[in-house]
Amino acid sequence: MSEPRKVALITGATGGIGRATAIAFAKTGRYDLALHYSNASQETRDEIQNTILALAPSPDPDTGATRTGQTRVEFFRADMGGYASVRELHSDVAKVFGKVDVLFNNAGSTLGYQGVKNLADIPIGIFESTWRVNTGSAILLTQLCLPAMEEQGWGRVVFDSSVAAFTGGSVGPHYASSKAAQHGFVHWLAGNVARKGVTVNAVAPALVTGTGMMGQEDGEKAKAMGERLPVGRTGRPEEIANTVLWMVETAYLTNKVITVDGGMYPY
Repeated sequence: MSEPRKVALITGATGGIGRATAIAFAKTGRYDLALHYSNASQETRDEIQNTILALAPSPDPDTGATRTGQTRVEFFRADMGGYASVRELHSDVAKVFGKVDVLFNNAGSTLGYQGVKNLADIPIGIFESTWRVNTGSAILLTQLCLPAMEEQGWGRVVFDSSVAAFTGGSVGPHYASSKAAQHGFVHWLAGNVARKGVTVNAVAPALVTGTGMMGQEDGEKAKAMGERLPVGRTGRPEEIANTVLWMVETAYLTNKVITVDGGMYPY
């Protein structure tokens, strides 16, 4: 008997990690995808959709595979810096898909401030804006998606954090503090909803290429940074995506922040 797909909402889905995660979920044939973007072009969205549909399994009429129909992919635009826009995002996704089963809070920003050397170089307004984009909007979206998860007794929430939440990182204090705030929320919410069939976790990557977080993408600087890691290289978006999928499909895993960082941080 075929099993209906679950709906996965991925924010920041046109970036490196978001795109790779959407593809990883699609390959299983078990998820329909609600993909958030902020300013990606139609060309970029079409390319992502075509890639996903080409890689997603097709229904098997002979065996009655564990999926129903073709993978559905829909894009939704929202400004994660505005709570009204986040509410509209949830409303739009609910109108199309009915509910969200899996939420990957992946969208994030440095607001253009990277490699900060002095606290005085970051206006307090940048702190507040960064927290809103990286943490506040993710918490609000979780709050909006959670009732349906609790009602059906199954749900998954994953945050895309950063090793900077543990180490301070190299981007700046605005970014590190916004990611650290996610961890406190994960720990509180995970304990609150564990008996309701909802798991809450975070993945904390470091030095992943193709994300726009290292400045000079895939250049000599990034290569040199990767060579300092125990594994001797930077990470790939697909490696983060596979971790997120593992988190979603492992019901016994909750209240965890998993670093995927090439051995940079020991916990």
